[in-house]
Amino acid sequence: MIDWQNPTYLDLPDLRMAVFEAGEKRDDIPSVVLCHGWPELAYSWRLVVPLLVEAGLHVLVPEQRGFGMTGNALNDAGDESGVALYDMEHLTGDLVHLLDAKGIDKAIFTGHDWGGFVIWQMPFYQPGRVAGLIGVNTPFIPRPSDDPIKLMRQAMGDEFYIATFQDYGRAEAVFDADPAKLLRMMYRRSGGLENVELPSDAWTRIEVLNMLQDDEAKWPGQPLLDEADFQYYLDGFTRAGFRGGINWYRNFSRNWEMSEGMEQKITHPSLMICAADDRVLPPEMAEGMPAYIDDLETHIIKDCGHWTQNEQPEQLAGHMSDWVLKRFG
Repeated sequence: MIDWQNPTYLDLPDLRMAVFEAGEKRDDIPSVVLCHGWPELAYSWRLVVPLLVEAGLHVLVPEQRGFGMTGNALNDAGDESGVALYDMEHLTGDLVHLLDAKGIDKAIFTGHDWGGFVIWQMPFYQPGRVAGLIGVNTPFIPRPSDDPIKLMRQAMGDEFYIATFQDYGRAEAVFDADPAKLLRMMYRRSGGLENVELPSDAWTRIEVLNMLQDDEAKWPGQPLLDEADFQYYLDGFTRAGFRGGINWYRNFSRNWEMSEGMEQKITHPSLMICAADDRVLPPEMAEGMPAYIDDLETHIIKDCGHWTQNEQPEQLAGHMSDWVLKRFG
């Protein structure tokens, strides 16, 4: 169905985007764009795509700015001056340029992890190109009253992973030196760990740089990926490095400033799919969404941690395809 080694390359403004495509475009049902998170690749949707196509949907899976076969922005000089090239205006703009290249007017944008943050901003940056929205694990979070990085530091401390990512060059130096170790630590099943003894308090506070210092033999959970899938991810992050993806995090404050005055209201049809055992994005984070989204359906997948596409692809694809066919069919 998809040859994950051979994407189509699209020459977009300031980006040569690698895109994977499956299914046939339809006049009656919008195409579905699947957006990955960090540290992920388009490949994270590999188990979901065949199920969506089997349901009759047309699917586009971009490798996003800063990742894998797409790599960094063409105007990125490779230093701190390039951080702003990964802000929300650029990330949402890439998705519109993707639609333009494929001759598509509107699409259903689906995002997991960081991809979820991006798709929930499409109604504000690109409202005319959105047919619907599907959040996977990542809920819509309205614009906070203060700089989000300031609030994160206050709540989680300066070693919280997003706070440490603000220090240009620090995290990527560690990850690029041993990408396999980071990926081994990240890609683990997190379900059923409520009563498991953690190696250190860093795991409770999600201090990724400190978590990497703990004894690997004591890491909680079981590895999620088989050898071939792990190698694919490793190849992707060895190819592009980690700096581009981490630059997404370095735009939290900039994105907050840019969104001033945007009414936090979404009128597009929306679906929210939560994972019961996600420690980073727990289902309760989505409980306030009805106040901001007029047309919202919500589901929770049990026995599922953060990596929903890998852990429960059948349930995820089922919720997605059922909703799309019901809402747009």
